[in-house]
Amino acid sequence: MVHSCRNCKRTFATKLELELHRDTCTDAQLFCECCGERFPERRATKDGWHYECPTEDCSGAGIDDDLHRVRDAISVMQ
Repeated sequence: MVHSCRNCKRTFATKLELELHRDTCTDAQLFCECCGERFPERRATKDGWHYECPTEDCSGAGIDDDLHRVRDAISVMQ
C-alpha cells in the first residue's frame, strides 16, 4: 500500500515513513499571525478540523483567521 502526504503529494512505502515525513514537510507549516511562530500543522490540531496555535499563552486559532499556511503566504509575497 502506498501512503501519500496530502500536503506535498510525496509517496511513501510505509505509514511510519509518512508519519516521520509529516514532522518535516515544509508544505504543512503554519504561521501564527498573533505570536509570529511557525510550526508543523499537526502540532496545531488534535482532530484535523479545529486548529489553534500550540504556543503557550497564544490565543491564535483557525485556519485563515489567525493561522495561515506558510506556502500560501509565500505565494502571495511572490
